[in-house]
Amino acid sequence: AVRPPFQARLTRAVSAAPHLPPPRARSPRGRAWTMSEPRCFKRVGPYDLFTTLGQGSFAIVYRGQHRISKRTVAVKAIVRARLNQKLQANLEAEISILQTLQHPHIVRLHDVQTTERHVYLVMELCPGGDLLRVIRSQGAQTEAQTRGYMLQLVRGLAYLREHNLVHRDLKPQNLLLSSHLPDATLKIADFGFARYMQQADLAETLCGSPLYMAPEILRFHKYDAKADLWSVGTIAFELLTTRPPYTGANHVQLLQHIEASEVELPGGISQECASLLRSLLRRDPTQRLSFGSLFAHPFLYPPELSGGSHAADHAPPSPALAPAL
Repeated sequence: AVRPPFQARLTRAVSAAPHLPPPRARSPRGRAWTMSEPRCFKRVGPYDLFTTLGQGSFAIVYRGQHRISKRTVAVKAIVRARLNQKLQANLEAEISILQTLQHPHIVRLHDVQTTERHVYLVMELCPGGDLLRVIRSQGAQTEAQTRGYMLQLVRGLAYLREHNLVHRDLKPQNLLLSSHLPDATLKIADFGFARYMQQADLAETLCGSPLYMAPEILRFHKYDAKADLWSVGTIAFELLTTRPPYTGANHVQLLQHIEASEVELPGGISQECASLLRSLLRRDPTQRLSFGSLFAHPFLYPPELSGGSHAADHAPPSPALAPAL
């Protein structure tokens, strides 16, 4: 069957995108701009765009606001002319996937707007920045702090596994925070490389960020959902040490370093923490920790946190996610 053109496919995705609910009351018209308010430099559909939050090769992220409901959002402006066929397919997949996801630890897609030159993804705003900012500004995290972030990441991953989704680009830059406060909510973002994979499915596409990429991907071998677990291990390691477990000037050198030796764990960590890192950073994916075992690992769910007023915050995800996953 012949695939419809990109514009037609995108139009279908946009028409299915969740839109903001209608406002309860309309804002007054004709009110003059004052110096105390940020100046809007561009309007996209019902949204005013203000300051730039970040910029990449294909997109710029702005702080935006719905003109009537006043909801503050992050607007990802993607330049159509810079998208090749593969990137177009990734964008379509990202929109399609995000439309189906609604979870406290997944960044929410509110709306999609299109123009002749741009596609605008209207996302949930995460004012706390990303986890890399935390690492760079605060330095190495304690085990308790690391556990707090990992618990939230694991809950988001459990939700993705329930929907047979693999992220394939987990890294600190794609883990956003709802605020700058210590109890900020962590949210998984950037689903451009995500795909649906059943338990027995294998993929062979080289994608993701090299420093967080599983060795089976670096070897150009087929891989399964456990590739995400290697990335989880590298994130936990970096939280504890401020650096990834392995580095290299390129893919080849990075893989050589991974294959040359077992990961050197940081000193002074608990047995439970060391067990988690070793189990996640196994080079052979068949020997790597399973999703089910991760969701019940004693580092994340120690006995002393299983009771008390915050027990629900530390309860493992659904037991339906069996250790065999």
